[in-house]
Amino acid sequence: MGIKERRQREFLDREKVFLDAARDLIRDEGLLGFQMARLAELCEYSVGTLYQHFGSKEDLLVALTTATATEHVSLFARVADWQAPSRERLFAIAVADSIFVQRNPEYFRIAQYTFCEVVWGAASPARRAEFMAQTAEPISDIVNGIIADAVAGGDLLLGGLTEESLAVGFWALTCGVHDLVHAEGVCEAYQSQDPYRLLCRHTNVMLNGFGWKPVVDPHDEVALDALIHRIQNEVFHDLCDHA
Repeated sequence: MGIKERRQREFLDREKVFLDAARDLIRDEGLLGFQMARLAELCEYSVGTLYQHFGSKEDLLVALTTATATEHVSLFARVADWQAPSRERLFAIAVADSIFVQRNPEYFRIAQYTFCEVVWGAASPARRAEFMAQTAEPISDIVNGIIADAVAGGDLLLGGLTEESLAVGFWALTCGVHDLVHAEGVCEAYQSQDPYRLLCRHTNVMLNGFGWKPVVDPHDEVALDALIHRIQNEVFHDLCDHA
């Protein structure tokens, strides 16, 4: 390995140290009080070295969101490769979301802050482009691909919609659930219910509304449990305790 390659590897290793420490710091001390100087101190590097990696706190938050979201993409990719009917694969996206948030409980709390106008707008174009290329675009491609398969197989008629516009509905549903879960005390109804089970039920209702075949009874709890468990066992067997 040449000097240039070794330095690049050291740079990437150091960046991972910063991101891992930032994730722990935000978890332990909160997000609003997060300071770059505090992070540099914990990592035993100068603030100047930290800013060689991230031009601003906003850049660091976008990079942290991107790094964590790569697992999100990998879970969706499993769904895309699953040999199952298109409707079950789209439903499995909701199951993948619930597994991801269980494994990364702080992700959506950080993401809410990262994607607000003030933070996202202040981040560099390079960091924003990195997020789009590594996470947002692959996820969009996977979901749009499932919708395209449904149309090609005769399970779904788009009517006047496009694949992208239909996918926005599912995106809004899942993001809304994540936001409510992390807004402590805002949605008291969730205290007695599993919000991600509700997400699965609402997904079935939405799929029925679009006429995505086969239409199912969204109130059939036995069938809902059976489908969730089958997806966990067939797609995410290594990530689910009961599998």
